[in-house]
Amino acid sequence: MSLLDIPDVFIGSTDDGHTFVIINRRIHDADRLLTEAGFLAREHLGRTLYLLPPGTAQDAHDRAGVAMYGLLAHTHDLIDLCWTTRWSPGSPVADPEIRFHFCDGTVAVTARTAAARSLLERHGFTPNGSSYRPPDGLDERRLLGAVTAAETHAYTHGLSVRVDLGIPTPSDIPPAPRRPSAAAPGSPTTPAARRRTR
Repeated sequence: MSLLDIPDVFIGSTDDGHTFVIINRRIHDADRLLTEAGFLAREHLGRTLYLLPPGTAQDAHDRAGVAMYGLLAHTHDLIDLCWTTRWSPGSPVADPEIRFHFCDGTVAVTARTAAARSLLERHGFTPNGSSYRPPDGLDERRLLGAVTAAETHAYTHGLSVRVDLGIPTPSDIPPAPRRPSAAAPGSPTTPAARRRTR
């Protein structure tokens, strides 16, 4: 299983600027909500991806916002680590203050400013040479939670953040997790003998 498969809804960005949404459980009207917001549905390695092609951050922000608002009516298990939708008027950020980079089941974090370093340390990230690493002993769900909490906190303090998921293009999004195979039928049970009454 990848980090993308943990929440009910995962929204992220590929390195080439596509915005994508993955739905990991059946959600009423999810397809309609996403396609009406302008996402294109595409089958990919056993899952449906909802994609916005590269465009302006404001457009991606608006479209994803509409879709996520609708999905939140059905689930609060939604993770948004999408850098393509981060938009604030007049302030495009080429070099963010905090950058998370996922690779091989873990994350490396770089911080450019003292405020960014302080925030990471408050969330348990520890210096590791020129970067930071997450707290030790986190499983995938808790690692995702640590990154999400720090990223959200950074935005509330006006710090610029980018999360690189390590996915170059939509075709590099991992396949859907394998579904458990149906249990093999056991040996047929013999009906209990009935007692005859006279």
